Amino acid sequence: MKKKFVLIVLVLLILSTAFIPKNIITIYNAQTELPNCKASVLIERSTGNILAENNCHEHLPIASVTKLMTVLLTLEEVNAGRLSLDDYIIVSENASGMGGSQVFIDANGKYKIGELLKSVIVASANDSSVALAEHLAGSENNFVRRMNERANELNLKDTNYVNCTGLPSVGAYSSAYDQAVLLNEVLKHDTYHKYSSIWMEDFVHPSGRITQMTNTNRLSRFYEGCIGGKTGSTNEAKYCLAVGAEKQNMGLIAVVLGADNSKERFSIASNLLDYGFAEYETKTIFNNSCLLNRDIKIKGQDRFTPIVAEREYSTVVKKGEELNYNINYNLPNKLISSVQGEIVGNAEIVINGVVVERINLLATATHNEATIWDYIKEIARN
Repeated sequence: MKKKFVLIVLVLLILSTAFIPKNIITIYNAQTELPNCKASVLIERSTGNILAENNCHEHLPIASVTKLMTVLLTLEEVNAGRLSLDDYIIVSENASGMGGSQVFIDANGKYKIGELLKSVIVASANDSSVALAEHLAGSENNFVRRMNERANELNLKDTNYVNCTGLPSVGAYSSAYDQAVLLNEVLKHDTYHKYSSIWMEDFVHPSGRITQMTNTNRLSRFYEGCIGGKTGSTNEAKYCLAVGAEKQNMGLIAVVLGADNSKERFSIASNLLDYGFAEYETKTIFNNSCLLNRDIKIKGQDRFTPIVAEREYSTVVKKGEELNYNINYNLPNKLISSVQGEIVGNAEIVINGVVVERINLLATATHNEATIWDYIKEIARN
């Protein structure tokens, strides 16, 4: 009877571990339990590959992590030249009256857009967020429509915005994965990095009054390689964090939603990043600075056009594991003529039997079309 009982217990233990994702066990094997949060994800930046996840598509409140979209839309307006960081905003009473985290901007005060944006990125200022939203779209409601439109463009399928701050509101939700994708988009902007690296700074009001700002993302100072992130916390959302880091020629993003306390969210995110850097590495399949062994002959001439990839392509692999991939080249046998930099074909990157990317292939030399004398010479040679 005892043997049967032991056998049943062993079978139950095996079955229970079979339904826990392997990557989560790898990360949290020291704790013998899943991370103490509602959802989490770790992605590699260049490919978007998920390296580890726990409920990463679940709809959850995300508190002030919402401001990542507010920041992105502002940065995109600046990059498009429709907005300048040196432009001024006259702050409305509505914006200045926002509760929660704020820098206490004055109603009817005149503030630079760059200073307001900085306060959102560093100190998660609700008042500055609404001031930017009203300036960009006329009202916060109009701005929220733009937030959801941009979310659709980025294919954030598990996201719905109701305000630009993340203050508790019915119907607002997102997912760990969507916020990882969004942070990755924000991290492409140089202006963001100018502000996200600030740890402490004084916010000077037009009157000379000073509000001290401290970066809400403590990993910006205490995690080596951190390149930015966004925190958030409410009673409903608990403690949330989206954070990016770069080491060893690899970029990672970790998102934690619904942690029990602030220390826990930073700890889980750090563990995820540590795991990614320890277990994975990037492998370059195409280097766009190197010529490919795929020269194309110019029809009727004894000339060839060397071929190069339009851009580099890298993917992420587990350290010590071989990558199962091949490259299908789609190129003509001959060209009538060639122009340096023109697209002459493409290469398909196939990983584990799936086409994951198509890279344009370019000519690196200019050759005019063959003349009648070129054809005569070729006939003579043959």
